[in-house]
Amino acid sequence: MPKINGNEIRPGNVLEHEGGLWAAVKVDHVKPGKGGAFAQVELRNLRNGTKLNERFRSADKVERVRLEQKDMQFLYEENGQLIFMDTETYEQVQLPAEILGERRPFLQDGMTIFVEFHNEEALNASLPQKVTCKIVETEPVVKGQTAANSFKPAVLDNGVRITVPPFVAQDELIIVNTETMEYSERA
Repeated sequence: MPKINGNEIRPGNVLEHEGGLWAAVKVDHVKPGKGGAFAQVELRNLRNGTKLNERFRSADKVERVRLEQKDMQFLYEENGQLIFMDTETYEQVQLPAEILGERRPFLQDGMTIFVEFHNEEALNASLPQKVTCKIVETEPVVKGQTAANSFKPAVLDNGVRITVPPFVAQDELIIVNTETMEYSERA
């Protein structure tokens, strides 16, 4: 596995650290007035979900792990576990529902998502960047309301609350960015 310097760590990188597999969630590069620069990295354990804050100096070497990605189809949720199926081999894997965090409501039946594997062990899942949702509740469209930054609250069919532009009406289909959880465009 390739070793990288501590200052080359980016969010989303998977590292082998202290005998476990960790995903870099947040990375801040700090340049103090005294002493050398370092990267303050928030890590999440891919096996048990624990979090850890570490400092990596540029001279520190860490193992970067490449995970194999497979497209898998979401089947159902049972007892807090999400069940996915490989569309080629029909093999099923399960992951804890909390792996998606606050993005869990965007997971729809039959949706194809990326599941990441390390040595045949399913570790992580990521949703498509954009998902189509229906607006079930919002204020009516007001003619002439075209202010540059005016947004109004809306509730989606999955129960998530977001803000949408004033021209978007109830029962319309919109595309939501799952990374930022914000309105992207009309469907």
